[in-house]
Amino acid sequence: MNKNNISKLTFGGALVTLGVVYGDIGTSPLYVMKSIIKGNGGLEKISENFILGALSLVFWTITILTTIKYVLITLNADNNGEGGIFSLYTLVRRRGKWLIIPAMIGGSALLADGMLTPAVTVTSAIEGLEIIPKFNTLFGHNQNIIITIVLAIITFIFFIQHFGTDLIGKMFGPIMLIWFCSLAFFGIINLSHDWTLLRALSPHYAINILFSSENKLGFFILGGVFLSSTGAEALYSDLGHVGKKNIYGSWPFVKICLLLNYFGQGAWILSAKKNPTLLNIVDLNPFFRMVPDSLLIFSVVISTLAAIIASQALISGSFTLASEAIKLNLFPRLHIKYPSSSKGQLYMPSVNKVLWIVCIGIVLYFRSSDHMEAAYGLAITVTMLMTTILLFNYLLKQKVSPIIAISMIIFFGIFELSFFISNVVKFMHGGYVAVLIALAIVSLMCIWIQGHYIKIRLLQYVQIEDYKKQLNLLRQDVDRPKYATNLVYLTNSEYAKKIERNIMYSILDKRPKKADVYWFVNIVVTDNPYDAEYEIETFGTSYIVKVQLRLGFRVDQRLNVYLRQISTDLVKSGEINIQSRNYTIMPDRQVGDFRFTLIVEQLSYETELNFWEAFIYKAKLFIKRFTVSPSKWFGLETSDVDIEKVPLFLGKYNRTNLKRVSK
Repeated sequence: MNKNNISKLTFGGALVTLGVVYGDIGTSPLYVMKSIIKGNGGLEKISENFILGALSLVFWTITILTTIKYVLITLNADNNGEGGIFSLYTLVRRRGKWLIIPAMIGGSALLADGMLTPAVTVTSAIEGLEIIPKFNTLFGHNQNIIITIVLAIITFIFFIQHFGTDLIGKMFGPIMLIWFCSLAFFGIINLSHDWTLLRALSPHYAINILFSSENKLGFFILGGVFLSSTGAEALYSDLGHVGKKNIYGSWPFVKICLLLNYFGQGAWILSAKKNPTLLNIVDLNPFFRMVPDSLLIFSVVISTLAAIIASQALISGSFTLASEAIKLNLFPRLHIKYPSSSKGQLYMPSVNKVLWIVCIGIVLYFRSSDHMEAAYGLAITVTMLMTTILLFNYLLKQKVSPIIAISMIIFFGIFELSFFISNVVKFMHGGYVAVLIALAIVSLMCIWIQGHYIKIRLLQYVQIEDYKKQLNLLRQDVDRPKYATNLVYLTNSEYAKKIERNIMYSILDKRPKKADVYWFVNIVVTDNPYDAEYEIETFGTSYIVKVQLRLGFRVDQRLNVYLRQISTDLVKSGEINIQSRNYTIMPDRQVGDFRFTLIVEQLSYETELNFWEAFIYKAKLFIKRFTVSPSKWFGLETSDVDIEKVPLFLGKYNRTNLKRVSK
């Protein structure tokens, strides 16, 4: 969808929104009521009051969490049209360094959710085959057949990422429109037998059921109810793809369709209690049972397609999330490809492979959707809590009344904390899987960012001004062969007039490198997603250029392209000389060759850090071995690049002095 069109509400935009945003929350009717019934002891233990209470809880959960928190409040916390937890973090990070903690925890939990969603939704949809008579006649209740089909579909979903999803992506909106209309239709034909269930819209049924003896789970019923709102975070994360107005315009339709289906399932459950043949069915799923027999195959096909779309949305969201984390220096640099012409669509092979392996592992480990549901939900409650903390700081930054901001964090905090506590009870029943995945991701982030802080804190810097004379003599030294016309070093130094000592050591000491112009380039990731600016310091010379590139967290760091533009600009302004060449196929070329020297630090054996810092930094260097090379990350694969290994002396170190002894 064109970036210029998403600011308007259009039918096409709303259709794309259905396909991109609502996959996760749209497939929740597949398992929510099933989870609630099973938690209460099955169909025979269900009463009318229980169903009224459960439906009321579902209605108010969707209303408070999704409609009020995300649609009406959080969507307004956009960063130049972009949403998501990392976009929100960039808006508030100047309020305190500690805000990186909720951003990291929330981002990690969201990535964990991206691994669980395909497994849960696809398995829930394919399990619908078990109630089709012909399937039962052929295979019986054979869970191995279900698992095989699920594994094949999940593998297909991850395989097609390599080619991009432009073609099938155009079908997502219409398919999801059919899905939501089907949800409403299935709901209405069952609800029409008992419209009195609409009483559940009153909140007193929700409150009563929490304390009723008819509710066997008590407070912990919220663990199943929360599954109805698991896709709420996606409304915010995908804001940049579809625009605020298209979400505002499409959400009422989606919400009505979802609620009609939930209420229809409630009506079917109450009527099914009168049927003795249904009372003893294990893992009864009201969603498929309430569908007319003539539409059973259609319901399984359309729910499977909806599950695939939900999975695709979570996978694409995981790529975007990981890419933003990399740009914010929270994640190792990983190879990114752009498989299609769609703006913003990217593919990360290593992330795709890990997601696929984990999804396959989850399916094989849990084997059925009701077991997977125990792991599902816990991670996303954590993300919601972290979003609430960041949102509170955003409101304060926007000068919203502290009373309103505090009321907001208390209200949503209590609400989400209740869901978190109710989900914690699932920990030993599978929730630990989500926790372990999220912990692994947040640990990786901690190692990466802490390693960066350790390095930045202890690196030695020198004033470029102090070496002007030496660099001038070196570039004019007729006895030394020219190393490059333009010699470029990447620097971590955000100081306008300083660079790391090891860069100057590389130019002057390791092997004196003669060049016409010495470039020192620092890349800063800004809070605005699409910034593309640069600042220059030449120190009053035509042979030293310190560049600070300011790029948004959604902008590719293609250094080669940017330096060509900057050098051409500086030649035009007269700040560096025209670099004429005798040999070229471009007669008007004014800039010579570029040679990039990338310094790879290796921790020196003489370094003396405390145990924790040494462990963190060695862990970071170990992880670096498996990441994309700096030359590939900065788009320098076709450029002249030298990799130079330099010992990194961090902290205090003890030098051993040799003592000469006589023979």
